[in-house]
Amino acid sequence: MKFILGKKIEMSQVFKDDKVIPVTLIEAGPCFVTQIKTKEKDKYNAIQIGFIKKKEKKIKKTEKGKGFKYLKEFKDDDISKYKVGQEIRVDIFKIGEKVNVSGISKGKGFAGVVKRWGFKGMPATHGTKHDARHPGSIGATAPQRVLKGKKMAGRMGGKRVTIKNLEVIEVNPEKNLLVLKGAVPGARNSLLEIKSVS
Repeated sequence: MKFILGKKIEMSQVFKDDKVIPVTLIEAGPCFVTQIKTKEKDKYNAIQIGFIKKKEKKIKKTEKGKGFKYLKEFKDDDISKYKVGQEIRVDIFKIGEKVNVSGISKGKGFAGVVKRWGFKGMPATHGTKHDARHPGSIGATAPQRVLKGKKMAGRMGGKRVTIKNLEVIEVNPEKNLLVLKGAVPGARNSLLEIKSVS
C-alpha cells in the first residue's frame, strides 16, 4: 500500500480532449518515517510518518527525533520495505492511479434542520407564523422518547470524511505537487491523508 500526508492548496481545472476537469492541488510530502510498529512489540504492523518539520526551537525535549507538525499512522503488513528516517515523496504515485483521500470537512457551526438535512420546513400560508424553518413533530407514540439518530438541528461539518477512488491527474516531484480529479474534504491548508486503493 502507498500512503502520504499532504496539505490542500486549492481547487482548479485542467483541459483534456475539449473537456474541463475539476481538480484539487495538494502539496504532498515529503514525509519521513518516524516509527515502525511490529506485531511482536506493538501487537500490530504500522508505519508512523511525519509531515512538515517544526523549527528547532519549537521542538520539546520529549519530541527529539520526531519534530514534526503532523504525525500519522498507516497500517501496513509489509513493513520490511521501510526504515526509520526514510523519505516518502509524491512520486510514489503514478498518473491514472486511484487513491482514497481522508480529511476533516469544513465546520459550518450550529445549523438548523433546513440547512443541515434539507428539510422542507412548514407551509408558508394557512396559519403558519414564525415556524417556517421548524422541524415539525419529532416524537413517536410508542417509546415516549426521541429515538437516537433523529435528524435534528446541531453541529454541521467538522467531521472526518473519506473520498474514494479519486484519479491522479498529474504528479510534480519538483514542487511536491499532486493533482487529483474532483474535490477533497477540508479547507485550504488542511491536512489530508492520501492512500492508494488496495
